[in-house]
Amino acid sequence: MTAGRRRGREAAGGPAPERLGKVLLLEDEQDVAELIRYNLVKEGYDVLVSCNGAEALRLAREHRPDVILLDIMVPQLNGWEVCRRLKQDADLASIPVIMVSGRVDEGDKVLGFELGADDYVTKPFSPRELLARIRAVLRRRGLADAKEKKRHLKAGDLEIDRDRFEVRMKGRAVELTPKEFELLATLVATPGRVFGREELLDIVWGRDGFVEPRTVDVHVARLRAKFAAATVEEPGVETVRGVGYRFREAES
Repeated sequence: MTAGRRRGREAAGGPAPERLGKVLLLEDEQDVAELIRYNLVKEGYDVLVSCNGAEALRLAREHRPDVILLDIMVPQLNGWEVCRRLKQDADLASIPVIMVSGRVDEGDKVLGFELGADDYVTKPFSPRELLARIRAVLRRRGLADAKEKKRHLKAGDLEIDRDRFEVRMKGRAVELTPKEFELLATLVATPGRVFGREELLDIVWGRDGFVEPRTVDVHVARLRAKFAAATVEEPGVETVRGVGYRFREAES
């Protein structure tokens, strides 16, 4: 049984990078656990490692990690059961969970998502892929937290009410589809920030099937057309050529 946290680029001997968050890893194969831990620490994460499900639950309650990686076939409590208990715990349910397993059957992946997992990575995988998926779930969580704090958005004459699913420009309602609404709200929530197309796909569409990056362009075009049809000014969504989109508040 192992449980530990190490800081900095220990193996490389270089200065410690800026800390990116705390990761709890449930993995009973020591070589695999060490490889994952090494790459996460090198990237800038603090890492807690557990080799059995019961200990992983205890560590989750004690340390409140930012993301949890769960292997499935581990002693005491398997990864399925750990995920189920995490998502049933009101204090832990919001922590993103990524299943990391050699089980590749579609049924296993579906079960993971049904139990509340945020992602499912099959072994073998590259460290770069795992790091990218961790960043994605942390980004989604951060934006979800921000959205909870910003239920009503106002930028100049544009108002967005998330609870009522309403968008108004200069007091006039603009009817949007759910995806158009979420796309606009995401941009408006952080004025000036440039969002790449892939990032917007991840935030707005999540894991809903296979969606092409051009889908973002289509929805932005529809947004602009709907504001124009309502005989009001455009909402301030700017194209950043070669990158994506940002929201710019109108100058007062």
